[in-house]
Amino acid sequence: MTTAFYTHADCKRHEMGSWHPECPERLQAIEDQLIASRIDSLIDYREAPPADESELARVHTADAIYRIRENCPTAESEYTYFPLDADTSLNAYSWRAALRAAGAAVAATDAVIAGELDNAFCSVRPPGHHATPSEAMGFCLFNNVAIAAKHAMDVHGLKKVAIVDFDVHHGNGTEAAFIGDPRVLMVSFFQHPFYPFSGTGHPAANMVNVPVPAHSYGETVRQVVIDQWLPALHEHQPEMIFISAGFDAHREDDMAQMGLVEADYAWITQKIMEVAKTYAKGRIVSCLEGGYNLSALGRSVVAHIKVLAELE
Repeated sequence: MTTAFYTHADCKRHEMGSWHPECPERLQAIEDQLIASRIDSLIDYREAPPADESELARVHTADAIYRIRENCPTAESEYTYFPLDADTSLNAYSWRAALRAAGAAVAATDAVIAGELDNAFCSVRPPGHHATPSEAMGFCLFNNVAIAAKHAMDVHGLKKVAIVDFDVHHGNGTEAAFIGDPRVLMVSFFQHPFYPFSGTGHPAANMVNVPVPAHSYGETVRQVVIDQWLPALHEHQPEMIFISAGFDAHREDDMAQMGLVEADYAWITQKIMEVAKTYAKGRIVSCLEGGYNLSALGRSVVAHIKVLAELE
């Protein structure tokens, strides 16, 4: 398997204050753990290009794009922030970072569809799955996975794709982007009740939203995958799968109260791989979402990438 790892230094320059859990150190923790696990030489490192605004516009309104582009503080005031909501802010580098994050997802999609790669992991920030077409929120500026999925369909002509979201929070932005679109199946689990307090009210037919209570462990989530995700994915028969890869359901992550471990993320990834090989020529693009305990995040991403690259 050829698995690429897309990232860019600009993604480490976006930050929202020293107190903020969605911090640049997250990406460094992943890179450090890849080296410690001795798999860094076995994956294809690629620099994320910036997305074009026309690519953002496949998902986001002109006003949503304008608010990010025009409200970043100037470089001369790099330690000041422009607040978008109570926990989402812009600094001088946020626009550049957001373009790289979305650009990684688009470039990975192009390379996987072209057959250059079997799959890819985008180690990028800011994350994306809370960003709705009209609003940045929940640490997210642009919806990287949604942009990539739209690119696959609009540019490459794919007829059906799937989005798998295993972040501990509901991907409300992704749901808003594709609700009712029969070309896109979204499957997810998420802690409930919990931010953003969505995903449970009569979802559309193409949304398999599975709320689980706090203190749920791996066996609960694995049963969700077996009973609800896999039947829907097999029925949909996607031509490509996109993953919103959040690792904040890990038992060491105090952002939430769930109990997954690295083996659970590896198992979920393996099940997604099996579906992708059956219907989608193995094509997967995975993008980092949450995960705030640095050690758990790094270890979990390594477990995820090892399965993608078939290293164990």
